[in-house]
Amino acid sequence: MVRRIGVLTSGGDAPGMNAAIRAVVRKAIYHGLEVIGIRRGYAGLIQGEFREMHVGSVADIIHRGGTILLTARSERFKTEEGRKEALQKIQEAGLDGLVVIGGDGSFRGAAHLARLGVPTIGVPATIDNDIPCTDYTIGFDTAVNTAVDAINKARDTATSHERIIIVEVMGRQSGFIALNAGLAGGAESILIPEIDYDLDMVVEKIERGRKRGKLHSIIVVAEGVGSAIDISKEIEKKGGFETRVIILGHIQRGGTPTAFDRMLASYTGARAVELLLEGKSGQMVGFENNRVVNYPLEEVLQRTKTVDREAYELAGVLSI
Repeated sequence: MVRRIGVLTSGGDAPGMNAAIRAVVRKAIYHGLEVIGIRRGYAGLIQGEFREMHVGSVADIIHRGGTILLTARSERFKTEEGRKEALQKIQEAGLDGLVVIGGDGSFRGAAHLARLGVPTIGVPATIDNDIPCTDYTIGFDTAVNTAVDAINKARDTATSHERIIIVEVMGRQSGFIALNAGLAGGAESILIPEIDYDLDMVVEKIERGRKRGKLHSIIVVAEGVGSAIDISKEIEKKGGFETRVIILGHIQRGGTPTAFDRMLASYTGARAVELLLEGKSGQMVGFENNRVVNYPLEEVLQRTKTVDREAYELAGVLSI
């Protein structure tokens, strides 16, 4: 019997996490369960930072960025001793299940708890969208729209001053934000970690545009490719162009979540509770082909999600 469950957010924050918390809490209460909110992720789990959640606890948060439960990274939880401490806190609190909202590192922790016998369900929330077995993760759509808005504004001043503007977006190991924002924003070049690039070809494309009267160029760079500042210096050196750099940084993690992220969070958060009620554990809720699905966490952690090369090639074709 599932009577009491816990919910936590872990790792980097993502717009829509609050909507997911809301879905978990209200779906659980609807089914007569008690819900315990765990503050500061796995660090708070070890410290026993628990608070009982009610319907009113999640009122007016669906539109808010960040996470009301706060988030943190825990080196101690990565150790066997730390996980045993967390297990003890779970048992003392009488939790019959746990919903973990986060990304890859959060799911590794969730898989450990599942192996220890704690019914655990993962809900993917990361702006990087690098989690396998789901088309989208909570926060990705909002982050892309934030980047596109910046590109739109940068183009105005780039055109006015006839400059090259390089926009650096998040993505240390994945280029999903850069690719989608670059395609939607009409960038001339998109540089991502997954695909090798030739800076000479980037400069050549800028020169071709100049010859036909193009006044500006926008280059989107994922942070994992390298420093946008260094890339701008190389472009200036090779082509003699005047460049400017915009580093969006953590602004991509904040802000009001889009309607899509709120819906995705609502669907997946509610399904996580259903899986616990069905007696499932060690599962991740995903969203594929407009359907809510679930996969074993172990499978998710073994697979790798890759960018759509066709989309990358299309971006290149449309920016000629």
